[in-house]
Amino acid sequence: MINLTARDIMNRDVLSVGMDWSIDHLADYLIDNCISGAPVTSEDGKLLGVVSLTDIVGYRSLPATDAQLNDPHEYYIHCPERQYSQAEIESFRVETESLVMVREIMTPMTFNVKEDTKLQQVADAMIRGRIHRVFVTREDKLMGIITTMDILKTIRDL
Repeated sequence: MINLTARDIMNRDVLSVGMDWSIDHLADYLIDNCISGAPVTSEDGKLLGVVSLTDIVGYRSLPATDAQLNDPHEYYIHCPERQYSQAEIESFRVETESLVMVREIMTPMTFNVKEDTKLQQVADAMIRGRIHRVFVTREDKLMGIITTMDILKTIRDL
């Protein structure tokens, strides 16, 4: 385990979203893919930020002037159905087309590591940042994601 790096355990199949998506599209995408958040990337794959169901709910419940006051928080969790009731999940879906875009509600801060970062350093960053996932990047491009579940699976398989 001492020699494991981010590259060894990262998930390369990361679902990302565009900053020009409407929050309606975003909400449907997150629910349909059973995730609660996703990295926001540019067309050329650069990591721009992160957005989540929490951002959608926060935006809808805050006055318009407070919508940009986002703190870092959990960006991904496994299958929202395990954490929310069906009624709560349905409340994430938006009934009318919104003109609000992902860029307006996303958190422009991410926790990133390089592919050659040692697993212990990844875990330390997650503990210190109180986060459940980090993005693996190469030259500002998103290469993968590591979640607490990925680390637990690695420990289990030792």
